[in-house]
Amino acid sequence: MKRVYIYISLIFVFIGAGSGLYGQAIAPASAAGDIFAEIIPVFSASETAQMNFGKFSPGPQGGEIILSPENYISVLGSVYAGSGLQNAASFYISGDVDAIYSISLPSGPILITNTRSAQTMSVENWLSTPAPGIGTGLLQNGFQVVNVGATLKVGTLKDNPVGIYKGSYKVTFDFN
Repeated sequence: MKRVYIYISLIFVFIGAGSGLYGQAIAPASAAGDIFAEIIPVFSASETAQMNFGKFSPGPQGGEIILSPENYISVLGSVYAGSGLQNAASFYISGDVDAIYSISLPSGPILITNTRSAQTMSVENWLSTPAPGIGTGLLQNGFQVVNVGATLKVGTLKDNPVGIYKGSYKVTFDFN
């Protein structure tokens, strides 16, 4: 009987010793990591040509000068188109290749004022190429030119005396 007892004791000793090996904690390994981020301009916009309705003379009833984004001009009413150049506004948009962006034009009329008097004319019915809207612009090769036209409401010569009329407006280009 003693022999059996010894074998059983030895088995418990081996089991106890083995369980001690498995019960030891292994020290965790750790390492520090670095983080990097760079903020870049997604895109930029700059005016490359100012909107110019050219030279004209108001008639007895006034009228409209319609300047398309493609630089075509139409005259309605009693407005006499003069010599000189007119052109749509142009904006150069640049940024990431194939970035999609939105174009927002003025939602209402913008007044331009005679530099010598307080007389004004209204610029409205804004148009652009590409068309305004959400996601209508695309920066193929990282850039795009946006042309903007509008309609100038012209009064009579009494309403709009001779002189230069100036004003400003805002076009918004928003990354999507």
